[in-house]
Amino acid sequence: MYNEVIPPDKLVRIYLIIDIYRRSGVTSMKKHKFFKLATVSMLLMALLVGCGAKEDRYDAAISAKKIIMATNAEYAPFEFHKDIDGKDQIVGYDILIAQEIAKDLGVELEVKDMSFSAVVESVATGKADFAMAAMDPTPEREKAMLFSQTYYTAVAGVLVKKDDADKFKTADDLKGLTVGVQTGSTFVDVAQQIPAFNDKEQLMQLDKVGDLVQALESNRAGAVLVELPVAQAYAANNPNVVIAPIELKPASEGYVAGVAKSSPKLQEAINKTIDRLKSEGKLDQFINEANRLVESE
Repeated sequence: MYNEVIPPDKLVRIYLIIDIYRRSGVTSMKKHKFFKLATVSMLLMALLVGCGAKEDRYDAAISAKKIIMATNAEYAPFEFHKDIDGKDQIVGYDILIAQEIAKDLGVELEVKDMSFSAVVESVATGKADFAMAAMDPTPEREKAMLFSQTYYTAVAGVLVKKDDADKFKTADDLKGLTVGVQTGSTFVDVAQQIPAFNDKEQLMQLDKVGDLVQALESNRAGAVLVELPVAQAYAANNPNVVIAPIELKPASEGYVAGVAKSSPKLQEAINKTIDRLKSEGKLDQFINEANRLVESE
């Protein structure tokens, strides 16, 4: 089944072929037959594209015996790269949950790493079956996705340089500073809680949290806003940064998985897995396991 639109360059080639035949010396009868065949072929392709776009990714995953997850593996302990037995692997809290989703479906899990800003689009266009990337259920994302139930309760964390730790007690102490957040994350909204915050002058957005921490260490940023477990992971492995005791409200109640609007069956399947993990106490176990993986780096 096709699940993506026909690229414009392929459509151009089809029209060029038709034009070549139109300009050639082929007899009118042969031309007529060719145009009928070309028209039918294009209509069939369009029909297949339309069907694929509406296909529930649950059915696609079961048929392929594989489910594809989109994530941004730069956000320990939720998803991050780790060398295990000499092989680079993507691990973390979200990955542990995704493995359970795949297990319940009886399929293989494939994890695709990409920029955070590309995660939602990859699901909406069918390049991935579902997304888990420490993702908040924002109204904007809801226009392109169906959300699972919440599987993690969000808590904001503020990273600052260890040498400046005594300067930071409340959100007022961040006033006038350049604040770093991950591109596409809801911490852009969280930053608005800082008194007199000016996006154009104070907001630094980078794709990778590691790059934000480097900006903090090099004094290009005065603070970095991330999820509390992420802040804890970086503070535990970097002696130059600490978590400031600043309380900021998260942008949402917590994290969700996302699927295409055409995939309610997959949404239901993911919710069933999350329900099971909650009832078994596995979600708390998984966040502790993910933190241990970070600390063992």
